[in-house]
Amino acid sequence: MRVFSFYERASRAFQDYPSLSKLIVLFTVSSGGLVAYSESKPYHGANSIDSSQIDSKKKRVLVLGTGWAGTSFLKNLDNSSYDVQVVSPRNYFAFTPLLPSVTCGTVEARSIVEPIRNIVKKKNMEIRFWEAECFKIDAQNKKVHCRTNQDTNLDGKEEFIVDYDYLVIAMGARSNTFNTPGVVENCHFLKEIEDAQRIRRTVIDCFERASLPNLSEEERKRIVHFVIVGGGPTGVEFAAELHDFVCEDLVKLYPAVKGLVKITLLEAGDHILNMFDKRITSFAEEKFQRDGIHVKTGSMVVKVSDKAISTKERGNEEISSIPYGMVVWSTGIGTRPVVMDFMKQINQTNRRALATDEWLRVEGCDSIYALGDCATINQRKVMEDISAIFSKADKDKSGTLTVKEFQEVIDDICERYPQVELYLKSKQMRNIVDLLKDSKGNDAKESIELDIEGFKSALSQVDSQMKNLPATAQVASQQGTYLARCFNRMEVCENNPEGPLRFRGTGRHRFRPFRYKHLGQFAPLGGEQTAAQLPGDWVSIGHSSQWLWYSVYASKQVSWRTRMLVISDWARRFVSGRDSSRI
Repeated sequence: MRVFSFYERASRAFQDYPSLSKLIVLFTVSSGGLVAYSESKPYHGANSIDSSQIDSKKKRVLVLGTGWAGTSFLKNLDNSSYDVQVVSPRNYFAFTPLLPSVTCGTVEARSIVEPIRNIVKKKNMEIRFWEAECFKIDAQNKKVHCRTNQDTNLDGKEEFIVDYDYLVIAMGARSNTFNTPGVVENCHFLKEIEDAQRIRRTVIDCFERASLPNLSEEERKRIVHFVIVGGGPTGVEFAAELHDFVCEDLVKLYPAVKGLVKITLLEAGDHILNMFDKRITSFAEEKFQRDGIHVKTGSMVVKVSDKAISTKERGNEEISSIPYGMVVWSTGIGTRPVVMDFMKQINQTNRRALATDEWLRVEGCDSIYALGDCATINQRKVMEDISAIFSKADKDKSGTLTVKEFQEVIDDICERYPQVELYLKSKQMRNIVDLLKDSKGNDAKESIELDIEGFKSALSQVDSQMKNLPATAQVASQQGTYLARCFNRMEVCENNPEGPLRFRGTGRHRFRPFRYKHLGQFAPLGGEQTAAQLPGDWVSIGHSSQWLWYSVYASKQVSWRTRMLVISDWARRFVSGRDSSRI
């Protein structure tokens, strides 16, 4: 009824804007064709039950966090033999890639959030949720200490303890300030819904203050100078959204500050979007220059005060001061305090995140898994297990391997050690014979035999391809799906302890290791232009990529409710512009 009401109210607008109706149709059709999180399971029970009704024989699975990793795990978990409990300080899932759009009113905050209870109630299993914050993990006793977000009595926040058999840590990360003085006190971050709403109010406040009659020209310029620290995807997208918001909406409503607004993007590296293809980086920098967005590369922030930000140019010790009205800090992620305490408890020191094996198990903890931004996979090196691999492949115990014997095990090696496959692709090698030719100076033949030293030589360079996975929603979502599938099959695979792989090294497991599949990435650059980098070195920049971005982001919403709300927000923006109220 809400959707039909919207179209009835907008019917007259469609007559004046005929292209808009085509826009909505295209959104609706494309979102239906690219649905990745469709909900198809019926409701089978309540999402919270009395603890006395829980079967004591069920394994208790405790999930910490309702971000991309935790929600993906819950959506794909389909095994009623578990007693699933969820603890998170927020009772919803947020589609974080659209947070920059929320900051400028392009999309409303409610349009990209889905209550976690709505998600779990559609499962054919019982899942209990508590809105609380985990402040301590006791791995030795398999207990998690939590406290509620609300003050329940005069003594403060209520605390409770949750027992578990399996623990899934998906708590995400916090913004990394690099201990820069004044950042926490004076900067805005862009990690949560509340951050985006706070930025939106501050932007409007800056324009309202700059419009007051008793201010000098210099003070007006300072108030409407917006500084973004960090030239990654989040910082670049926010700068583009803010520029569109100012040029298309705010300058019409605040004529007193027209021509005074300035947007500055500070990046410590040589280029913005340095994780993208060079063609995208160059286009983004040129477009920002045309749009009047000032990009300063090689600038390191050393201090932030309440009215100015101090920077140091690379190679120059001279400190310069930049007055500002608002600063948004977007320079990467850091570890949450509770995760840092847990890392010390299990002797994982000098790491930026929890170290896991290829099956997402925390190293040193068989019953604890970590995924998403709070964890990093410690991929095992081929050379550490080279002797075991050689021994297993040498079936006749001759002390040498033929090309045929090597070929029989290469699939298992690539599955266990993904860096081997990456190495073959990077060297444009078609098969294992090409690898042997490369190690033997292109003299390898089908009848060649390798001893252990030759085998080591053939694989000596493959570990150089090992890379840490990026801290993105795409990685976290795939990890949650993978782990859920492991839990769904755990009982079935207990009867097959050897599993499908021959080569495991230390830390054997029943399932194939996690393999990340990169599906591409987008960089919205404003002005209805987006850069897209898809698998196969395919790069697209321009208006066509913006339509693809609309389609993919609509389809990736967690429910049909949020999908329709986001599409209606985009349509509203085309019809009547962005909302400039402070609400």
